[in-house]
Amino acid sequence: MESRVTLPEGRYGSRARPPMSRTRKWALTGVGLILAGGIAFVAYSNLGSAPIDAERTAFSPAGPDTVKITFTVTRDEPGKPAVCVVRARVRDGSEGGRKEVLIPPGESTVSTVIKSSGEPVTADVYGCSYQVPSYLSTEARPTE
Repeated sequence: MESRVTLPEGRYGSRARPPMSRTRKWALTGVGLILAGGIAFVAYSNLGSAPIDAERTAFSPAGPDTVKITFTVTRDEPGKPAVCVVRARVRDGSEGGRKEVLIPPGESTVSTVIKSSGEPVTADVYGCSYQVPSYLSTEARPTE
């Protein structure tokens, strides 16, 4: 047996809501689509494939406080110069040295020597970018 409670009129408002107007439905749908598109764009630009990527192919000691690293750069625009930051790591895992290396247009494999503050045990590529600093000449090759 179900009992219904009746509330005093005018005190709590009516229970039934008026239906949403057609214009308001379209406006909310449009705002939702724009918001979803914005979220999709941000996700694609942050989680999509990077325009430039580098992978270490080899490293070897070049002296008591230096290490030679060879790496391959893959980029979506091979005709543009790029810069990669490479680093040497010492035995405890900390960074012993760092170097910015210019990647000339068209080149994909680069070797360089990194000076370290301690005995380096490995080297890796920290990251790459198309934003070449003004002090790195796009005409000069990286020195070894």
